[in-house]
Amino acid sequence: MGKKLYVGNLPYSATDQVLADTFAQCGTVESAKIIMDRDSGRSKGFGFVEMSSDEEAQTAISKFNGAEYEGRTITVNEAKPMAPREGGGGRGGFGGGGGGGNRGPRGPRGGRF
Repeated sequence: MGKKLYVGNLPYSATDQVLADTFAQCGTVESAKIIMDRDSGRSKGFGFVEMSSDEEAQTAISKFNGAEYEGRTITVNEAKPMAPREGGGGRGGFGGGGGGGNRGPRGPRGGRF
């Protein structure tokens, strides 16, 4: 099983293919993915590369961590497992109000009519 690498401080112009081609200098690239912002569709400036072996991953870290790419010093290290998210998905905050039902001094609708 290969190692997954985190690649940070990438220029926004970087693509999955550029990432794969660059890391192929160190061995077989199983996958390469730039993380995109879902709202804007623009790169978030980091991505992940999975190499086919631990040795290739170490070679890539040694070669590219701290290297300059399009004027930026990139960070390459072993990716850490994603931490589980707290709470569930959906809305944050409190449950919200539900309304008052059919009670009140102004009748079932709560209005004056």
